[in-house]
Amino acid sequence: MGIVNTEIKQKTIEKPISLTGVGLHTGKNVTLTFKPAAANTGLAFKRLDLEGAPVIEADANYVTNTQRGTCLEKNGVTIQTSEHVLAALVGLDVDNVIIELNASEPPIMDGSSKFFVEAIEAAGVVEIDAFREEYVITDIVSYVDEESGSEILVMPSKEYQITTMVDFGTKVLGTQNATLNQISDFKNDISNARTFSFLHEIEMLLEHGLIKGGDLNNAIVYVDKPLSPETMEKLKVAFKKDTIAVKPNGILDNLTLHYPNEAARHKLLDVLGDLALIGTRIRGKVIANKPGHFVNTQFAKKLSKLIKNDRRNNVPNIDVNQPPLMDVNQIMAMLPHRQPFLLIDKVFELTDSYVTALKNVTMNEDFFAGHFPGAPVMPGVLIVEAMAQTGGILVLNTVPDPENYLTFFMKMDNVKFKQKVVPGDTLIFKCSLITPIRRGICHMQGYAYANGKLCAEAELMAQISKVK
Repeated sequence: MGIVNTEIKQKTIEKPISLTGVGLHTGKNVTLTFKPAAANTGLAFKRLDLEGAPVIEADANYVTNTQRGTCLEKNGVTIQTSEHVLAALVGLDVDNVIIELNASEPPIMDGSSKFFVEAIEAAGVVEIDAFREEYVITDIVSYVDEESGSEILVMPSKEYQITTMVDFGTKVLGTQNATLNQISDFKNDISNARTFSFLHEIEMLLEHGLIKGGDLNNAIVYVDKPLSPETMEKLKVAFKKDTIAVKPNGILDNLTLHYPNEAARHKLLDVLGDLALIGTRIRGKVIANKPGHFVNTQFAKKLSKLIKNDRRNNVPNIDVNQPPLMDVNQIMAMLPHRQPFLLIDKVFELTDSYVTALKNVTMNEDFFAGHFPGAPVMPGVLIVEAMAQTGGILVLNTVPDPENYLTFFMKMDNVKFKQKVVPGDTLIFKCSLITPIRRGICHMQGYAYANGKLCAEAELMAQISKVK
């Protein structure tokens, strides 16, 4: 398993667009506005009704409550029922959007993602000059909730797919399943599947005042018990209806099912929205048996942690015994650096979007004579310089006459040192483009590894300039 830089461009929306409706659980009128966002922003909510307009990123680690939808909380600020909005964005292949709200909960609309999908399409989906990352699944990862018997797993697949299987042990709903074979099918096959509930749950929610914005137009109600005259009267009041009846298929009237397996399709919609909280695209097939927000988000947390660890420890798989793509003489034909300031020895991989290189750190390095002679440690700034020289190979590979160019630093961000590097270590560098090279400017993420561990990382920007 591991993070890969794809050749797919990230996407956002072309212009802001707003919807207005009622929150299912709060019963409050709310306006939601989708706003374009820059590359690598991801998906995030912004509470305009609170001082400072705080932002809550769509991150599994912010999940605090999953009883009636997925609730996010950061620094005391909450977002309720986030999943339908997030499913619409992922389902339309959008990477970066700010979701502005003037309340804690998005509008429920018709209980599906349909209206959010229509709004996003009306705003227009556009590409950004940045490549998308994906987490490629090579081994099965699973999460089981022993209490409920729910299980969710992901297995290797060529693209992101989801299958859901639901079984609530009731005759009225029975056993159902649904599958999304490719994200492009979301709009037509899944987005209009509405949320559902059972009569016994509706009674409890009404009793505790927890479903203020519901009516029979935004939730399918499966009647899993006899409908008493008393309950009938309560429902008439709650839903502002003169009459309420049970249809032959066991649901309350005023709604017609879009699909016989609409419940399973909506559960798939929820899984897609909840797994958006991983924050990284997945290349794998998700199979969810009896999914729910708790098991979905626990699984999202597990995958998020795995990705974070892999990102840090994703040592390039290099066979140092094989002939390199470029040896030191070929490197010197491209880079202007010379000893003692040439800090890479071999290049093993070179594509349009990334490069890997190696440096053998020996006791003979000039800097060890003065940098802690009694306990020699390679200076961190030189590790970053070696990383930049690795990136220099990447950018100089785009011109036909690299020997006529010099590479200059423009910026360094998020520089971190994790492990010390000492004589005898073999340093492996990987630099990947964050954005495509434009006008000789290279914006890249660099990692340095030693002894199978990440020892340094930095976001670098450099520009090549022709020698006069």
